Amino acid sequence: MAAKKEIRCTVITPERRVLDETADAVVIPAHDGELGILVNRAALMCELGVGQFRYQKGGQIQRMFIDGGFAQVHDNDVTVLTGSAVPAADITPETLAEAERAVEEFRGHDAETLEARRHAQRRLSVLRALQGAG
Repeated sequence: MAAKKEIRCTVITPERRVLDETADAVVIPAHDGELGILVNRAALMCELGVGQFRYQKGGQIQRMFIDGGFAQVHDNDVTVLTGSAVPAADITPETLAEAERAVEEFRGHDAETLEARRHAQRRLSVLRALQGAG
């Protein structure tokens, strides 16, 4: 049997399947750094952080915002389960304004509020970086 030459990428949020494509290579935002995935990679599961999900197909790189979750890699299938996923092309000024408001909502100085603000700032930073990449 011939080996698969592509990776199946699926990104799912609670509301819908955001992506169902094949790719030559994938990069996922693991909680502790980016993780590159090529064809025939060993199986794994990992926690995701806030960051860019990227996949390459035919020399073109597509990008997507991912807000945490989990990823499974098995038999050239990459499945991402996340609370929020936004393709770079869909990031609008309104998306950024909403993310900016979310940062401003966290005003306290207790550990929980500071952590929530840090998370919101990370979301905003990634969304800004992706806005021009769509």
